[in-house]
Amino acid sequence: MNEKFADLETPRRIWAVAAIHGDIERLETLHDYLATRFGLRDRLVYMGNYLSVESQYNAEVFDELLAFRAALLAKPGMEASDIVHLRGPAEEAWLRLLRLQFAPVAMQTLEKLMASGVEAYLRLYGVSLNDTKSMARAGSMAITRWTNQLRALQRHVAGHESLFCSMRRAAFAQPTAGAKRALFVPAGFDSARSLEDQAEALWWTSASFRVNGRAQSTYSRIVRGFDSVNSGINLEEAAVTLDGGCGRGGPLACGCFAPDGRLLEIVAVGGPGIFETTPFNETAEDKFQQAAEKAPLSDKAGSEVWEYGIAGAA
Repeated sequence: MNEKFADLETPRRIWAVAAIHGDIERLETLHDYLATRFGLRDRLVYMGNYLSVESQYNAEVFDELLAFRAALLAKPGMEASDIVHLRGPAEEAWLRLLRLQFAPVAMQTLEKLMASGVEAYLRLYGVSLNDTKSMARAGSMAITRWTNQLRALQRHVAGHESLFCSMRRAAFAQPTAGAKRALFVPAGFDSARSLEDQAEALWWTSASFRVNGRAQSTYSRIVRGFDSVNSGINLEEAAVTLDGGCGRGGPLACGCFAPDGRLLEIVAVGGPGIFETTPFNETAEDKFQQAAEKAPLSDKAGSEVWEYGIAGAA
């Protein structure tokens, strides 16, 4: 697998999971559903932002991710490359925190990382925020010793370091000859640049999330898992946002896509009931969006699954 990007090759289906933000109940329910649907030549892509500063279950979320991965890989014919974890803004912030000694102005960098949710990882490993701020004001040698300690804390929790090292910036599918790619990104994409030249745009960008310019000739669809302004699920023709606000009162969304980017099914965990499976169209999209907006969920919700998709997609 590429060290930066995951090549999903030409799978049967791609299941893309939006930002989880520490909501263990919705994640477990989604995994129960996927366990009945995920099959050979399918791919599973988690699009980052697994933890939340407000959540008390961040450790359980990582445990669930690792356990479900192990369960899928135990099935005959499954390979490790069938399951991909992307780095969301929070994971990218943690990675950069581990290199804080190289920042020109450490305190300014820390403030940016805090805004991206790095505190969730500090809490996960029992690190004080006040101590972190104090260390950011120290010299580079002291910061280096401290970041080495952070790495050691992560290394001592079984599975965490290997999972983090496997995370990629983005994932793409290889459709049949002549078709465009489907691209899966954490939070953003700059259509004026190639995938290799995105720099920080995959996590932090002021550009609107669209597929235009040079990207139109390469990608049939670009799907992201996190929206920093929490504007809800958006299932437009080319640019798809799957962030339903999980961990912030909304459902955990998962989209099922064909390699050429066609949306086959939407599953959203959490809500007032179950949507019947219907052909995917704009009417269905409006119905789904209105229900998600009108039914904010409590922190304890998460035992129900909404589903609608294209009949016969299985």
